[in-house]
Amino acid sequence: MSFAKWVGGAIGWSFGGPIGAIIGLAIGSFVDNLGGKGSPLIGERQTGSRQRNPYGQRSTQTRTQQPQTQSGDFEVSLLILASIIIKADGKQDQRELDFVRQQFTNMYGKERANKAFELFKRVTKQNISTRQVCVQIRQMMDHASRLQLIHFLFGIAKADGLVTEDEIGQIYTMSGYLGISSKDYESIKAMFYSSSDNAYKVLEIDKSVADNEVKKAYRTMAKKYHPDRLGHLGKEHQEGAEAKFRQVQEAYEHIQKERGFK
Repeated sequence: MSFAKWVGGAIGWSFGGPIGAIIGLAIGSFVDNLGGKGSPLIGERQTGSRQRNPYGQRSTQTRTQQPQTQSGDFEVSLLILASIIIKADGKQDQRELDFVRQQFTNMYGKERANKAFELFKRVTKQNISTRQVCVQIRQMMDHASRLQLIHFLFGIAKADGLVTEDEIGQIYTMSGYLGISSKDYESIKAMFYSSSDNAYKVLEIDKSVADNEVKKAYRTMAKKYHPDRLGHLGKEHQEGAEAKFRQVQEAYEHIQKERGFK
C-alpha cells in the first residue's frame, strides 16, 4: 500500500483543521502519488463540495453532533501529541522513540506501524500548537478515547524510566485542553507512580473514605475504564484499554488487602 493511500484510508475527521494541516505538511516530502492520481489528499478532502469547518466537521453537521472516531483518527492524534511530549524536556530520548515504535507495532502490525512512525518522525520536526490540536480532538473525539490518549502519553513519558516535570506539565496542559477533569488526570497519572496513596488516587477517592465508598468508587471507575468503551476503535486498541482497566482492578485489590474487606 502506498503512503498516500494509507493516509487517505486511515483517518476521518482528522483530515480537517489543524491536525490536517500538520499531516499535510508531514507528508509533503513524499512523492508517493501525492498531487497525482493516487488516493484523496488532505487538501482535496477539505475543499470538496461539502466543506469542513476549521476543526474538521462538515458544515452540514451541527456542533453537537460528534462523528465516530476511527482507529486512524486516534492513531494520528496519538502520534501528534506524542511528538510534543517527547520534545517536552528539550531532547528526544531513544528509549521514548523505541517505546512509540513498539506501541505502534503492537497495535497496528509492522507494516502500518512503519508508515505511522515515518509520519511521526516528520511531525516531530514541526512546531505544533498544543492548544489548537487538543481543541480539535476535544470537539471530535469521545471522552473514553481522550482518556486513553492521556494513558498512552504517560506511558511514553515514562519509557526512559523518569517522568520529568516538563513532561508532567505538558500532559497536564493537554488534559485541560482535552476536557479531562483534574480527578481523571490524577487517576491516570497515579497508574504510573508507586506510593501508598496511589491506589486511592486511581479510584479518585480520599484515603479516609469508608469501605462501602471504596467499593462504589471501584464500580464507577471500572465502568469508566472498561475496554468495551473503546470497542469502536477496533481490536488494535484493546490491549491498551485492558492495561488501564487492570490498573483499576489492581488498585482496588491493593486497598482490599490493606483494609481486609471482601
